[in-house]
Amino acid sequence: MEKRESLKGRLGFLLLSAGCAIGLGNVWRFPYITGKYGGGAFVLIYLIFLLIIGLPVMVMEFALGRASRKNIAGALTALEPKNSKFHIFGPIAIIGNYILMMFYTTISGWLLYYFIRYVFVGSPTNSADTFVALQQNLPVQIGAMAFMVILGFFICAQGLEKSVEKASKIMMGCLFAIMLILVVNSLLLPNAKAGLAFYLIPDFSRMNDYPITEVLFTAMGQAFFTLSVGMGGMTIFGSYINKNKSLTGESIRIIGLDTMMAILAGLIIFPACFSYNVDPGAGPGLLFISLPNVFTKMGLGRFWGSLFFLFMNFAALTTLIAVFENIIAYWIDNHGWSRKKAALVNCAIIVVGSLPCILGFNKLAGFQPFGAGTCVLDLEDFIISNTIMPLGSLLFVIFCTSRYGWGWDKFIAEANIGEGMKFPNKTRYYVAYVLPVIIIAIFIKGYIDVLF
Repeated sequence: MEKRESLKGRLGFLLLSAGCAIGLGNVWRFPYITGKYGGGAFVLIYLIFLLIIGLPVMVMEFALGRASRKNIAGALTALEPKNSKFHIFGPIAIIGNYILMMFYTTISGWLLYYFIRYVFVGSPTNSADTFVALQQNLPVQIGAMAFMVILGFFICAQGLEKSVEKASKIMMGCLFAIMLILVVNSLLLPNAKAGLAFYLIPDFSRMNDYPITEVLFTAMGQAFFTLSVGMGGMTIFGSYINKNKSLTGESIRIIGLDTMMAILAGLIIFPACFSYNVDPGAGPGLLFISLPNVFTKMGLGRFWGSLFFLFMNFAALTTLIAVFENIIAYWIDNHGWSRKKAALVNCAIIVVGSLPCILGFNKLAGFQPFGAGTCVLDLEDFIISNTIMPLGSLLFVIFCTSRYGWGWDKFIAEANIGEGMKFPNKTRYYVAYVLPVIIIAIFIKGYIDVLF
């Protein structure tokens, strides 16, 4: 078995963990649901749920990893009491990482296609037709998906400190720089002020078109989705760090980076939408159909479109690398594989496993798991967002607060080692009894929305 690697420094841990969280949840899902549910008021509700739901679960994942020095499967086994069954979730969480990548890589391939198209061809004249044509083009979709998978695993195969940590630093730096350039451009567009007002000034009357429960559950669900908690992604990065800093302070920094990227994405998209009369609540098609229409009308649209989709590729790739690292670490820690073997085998698994999602838009279009208009991607997303993430988060909460699991005292002791903000012991009742109820409610509401 290879000697277990570790991250070189704190910055690498922060950026790699943030890279796992920062992705399509920030720059695709967050803007369109914010537009749908009224802008600034929804943002305010979302930020509250990040702190009361996302933060405790993230601290728990980091604590499990740092205390055990193992991935999620090994951590639960090492920390659970004798004759406990919590370890059963470990492999389920790893399977969840595979399923997530089986549709995330397809969307990443679309982003790569759009970047290449803007660079070499320019803005599509009819964005809706262009997107449909892409979904029908098997060779292009498979090629773009495979390229993103191979690139991600190639980076992971070179080593944790030498490649994964270094690549995360470079990409996060580039991502931030590109976003700032795009923000400045959007703020200088005509009528950008109206877009800023919609986005940043809370107006709860804009929510009147939707039941308040729908708005609240959407905000709570986004808090889970954007932070990538519940599947052990943060556990593996916790296992790579030392005990110099308390985990609450580090988690707040990571959530801050994640939220900053989401806010910046909104500062790019909403002023542009208001400047060119594009509906900011256009739904999932905002990225691939609505925004290309904006770039077509915009001065230097080809340049700004290229830069935007380059930034989207960086956002997607940081998540790919982080999740691939979690998968690779499982095979290294639990089965004694070398890093290169784990990368090579899993690269092939993910490429093949991603094919059903691609085929779901053409050859398997007749398979509509939740009724007309749904596809394989919707099923895979449902398994992750509505099932494994909330159930995994619930399990972590119970494990870290119950005497039948690791227990509150051991969790608090690990979380509060080191300098920095401590996890307040006074929150025990809330975390142990109220938070599980909230998570269960999210889980049930997710099933009701999809199945009924």
